[in-house]
Amino acid sequence: MGKTVIEFQNVTKQYKLYKNDKQRFLSIFSKKVPYKEKKAADHLNFKIQKGESVALFGKNGAGKSTVLKMITGVTYPTSGTIKVEGRVSALLELTSGFDPELTGRENIYLKGQLSGLKDPEIKELEPTIVEFAELGEYIDQPIRTYSSGMKARLGFAVNVNIRPEILIVDEALSVGDRAFRDKCLKKVNSIVEKDNVTLLFVTHATETARKFCKRGIVMKKGRIIYDADIDSAIEMYEEGTSPKKSAQEES
Repeated sequence: MGKTVIEFQNVTKQYKLYKNDKQRFLSIFSKKVPYKEKKAADHLNFKIQKGESVALFGKNGAGKSTVLKMITGVTYPTSGTIKVEGRVSALLELTSGFDPELTGRENIYLKGQLSGLKDPEIKELEPTIVEFAELGEYIDQPIRTYSSGMKARLGFAVNVNIRPEILIVDEALSVGDRAFRDKCLKKVNSIVEKDNVTLLFVTHATETARKFCKRGIVMKKGRIIYDADIDSAIEMYEEGTSPKKSAQEES
């Protein structure tokens, strides 16, 4: 058994749903404002080992995005414990963290610093990132002049090249034209295989997941309903049938 780099122990995330923004604002000052509770994650228990490639399946509202947000520290569990060990690079909102007034090249340094890299490390990676993004002379133009596709390409280039230990991908591989998408797929596959990077891949594209992942976790209404090898997990997700119950179902 390898080193555990992601572990969820009895993790629950509840959101308070208010009737409108006014009610939400009033709730800051009074606990009497009515609301409904929504469990986005319901007593989740799983471990991911270093170097594992895991696909996370589930329909919209299953809780996948909540899991990713808790792993990346965007939000925190209502109860339970989450342990994450290693530098996380999340290909979620590819354009987040950019300063529109800075050039593409300057934003490489900004995002690198936000990821915990020192300037000498970023300088070493800069040529690789610039080449991968394929932005030409626009790399030295302000981000505000970029199209959404150009910003996404730069975001992908930065995140995938900062030597992550844990790589989280959420449908981000749809960026750019077909040639660039293929390039992104090859890059993800390369760092997972050669650098022993841990991959958590959230997608509805089961055949793409099969290319990268050896294990699949299926979620429904905030719970894990199946956790097994990728082929069995895809069968469960697509057909709704399971050869056997998951450990979490039996517990």
